[in-house]
Amino acid sequence: MIRNRLQLSLILALAIAPALTACSRKAEEENVDTTPPATVPSATETLRVTDVDLGNAIDADKKIAGNEDDEFKPADVIYAVVKTEGNGSETPLTARWTFEDGQTVEETTQNISPTGPAITEFHVSKPSGWPEGKYKVEILLNGASAKTEEFKVKK
Repeated sequence: MIRNRLQLSLILALAIAPALTACSRKAEEENVDTTPPATVPSATETLRVTDVDLGNAIDADKKIAGNEDDEFKPADVIYAVVKTEGNGSETPLTARWTFEDGQTVEETTQNISPTGPAITEFHVSKPSGWPEGKYKVEILLNGASAKTEEFKVKK
């Protein structure tokens, strides 16, 4: 009789085990958090340079008001109007102006903290006049190259 009870208990335990295991798995699956882990985006992910306009004058809204071309006269002040979108806090935005052979003419950095579309203005001038040739301005956002515009100085 004890043997029958032991066999019956064993059979019952084997029959119930899969059901208990399935219930346990289902409960674990229901408690699994599927929310993606929180990440802190870097400045270059939340803020980006969308455009750069060059000209020899700007208006009160920092928009190009003069020559909107890629050719300038030696006496011109040359403006770069940098358009950004997104959010940033004290993010360095740099304009690196170079001459034909890569010689740096000027490099200026402004820390910007936009909360949406924004315009930042950079400019260079040379009272004695720019030498004729090819130039470029490279815009760096947080130290990384974001946009480059080429232009010429001609008499």
